[in-house]
This record gives sequence, C-alpha cells and structure tokens, in this order.
Amino acid sequence: MNHASPRTLAPRQIDLLLGRYGESHRHPLNETIHMVCIPAIVFSLLGLLWAVHPFIALLTVAGALAYYFTLSRPFALGMGAMAALMLAVLSLIPPGMVLPVSIGVFVLAWVGQFIGHHIEGKKPSFFEDLRFLLIGPLFVLAILYRRLNLLY
Repeated sequence: MNHASPRTLAPRQIDLLLGRYGESHRHPLNETIHMVCIPAIVFSLLGLLWAVHPFIALLTVAGALAYYFTLSRPFALGMGAMAALMLAVLSLIPPGMVLPVSIGVFVLAWVGQFIGHHIEGKKPSFFEDLRFLLIGPLFVLAILYRRLNLLY
C-alpha cells in the first residue's frame, strides 16, 4: 500500500520577514511604541511627499502596494485602506501646514522608535535590511489582524 507522506508547505516570504522583524520587537513596551510610531512615520512620509506634490505621494503608495501584493493580498488591502485614510487626512490639512506638521510628526515618531529599541536592547531591523522599512507597517497590521482574528 502506498502511503504518501504529508506535504509540508514552505514558509511564505511574508511570514519569514515578519518573523525576522519580530525578533527585535518582543518587549511589550517597544511593541506598543511601534503601534503608535510606525503609522505616524508612514503618515509623515506621505505628508512630506504630499508637500512636494500629491501625485508623488500617490505614486509612492502605488509602488508600495505593488510590493505588498507580492507578499500578501490581505496586507496590501489593509495598507491600501490605511494609505487612503492618511491621504484623505493630508488633503484636509491646509497646504502650508502639511510640511511643518509632517516634519514634526516624523521627528517625534523616530525619537519614539529609538526609545523603543533602547528599551528592547536591539537595533532597528532596517539597519540589517532596508526592506524592513516597508515591513514595519505590516508588523503593525499583523498585530491588528491577529486581534481581529483576520488572516493574512
């Protein structure tokens, strides 16, 4: 009798990336800081691009979403919703205020990130691999998805 052995699936690229990213984000306070600061950084980066020209911000979002779709459709959809909300908020800010608000949020959020990593005792993941600058927002989204019992 022929018994086929169970096939094990290779880990998905997104699972490997989130696992590696998570290695330097285990302390609960660092994780909480990241839950606030990473979306703030994304918002501020979009704001900096929006201040140059809204089309550049939209083009950047499209490029990031294309990458996210290669990793996970649910993550790409979540990031698309988040980016749409952030861009909508940016469109409501008076044009002359977008740049100073974005710079202020950017600086404060990065200070928070480095405080979190000091607490963690590990350097930020992007020092090893720049892709982690794009994985950080997915780390936050993964935490949210787990809390909502959503698959990614």
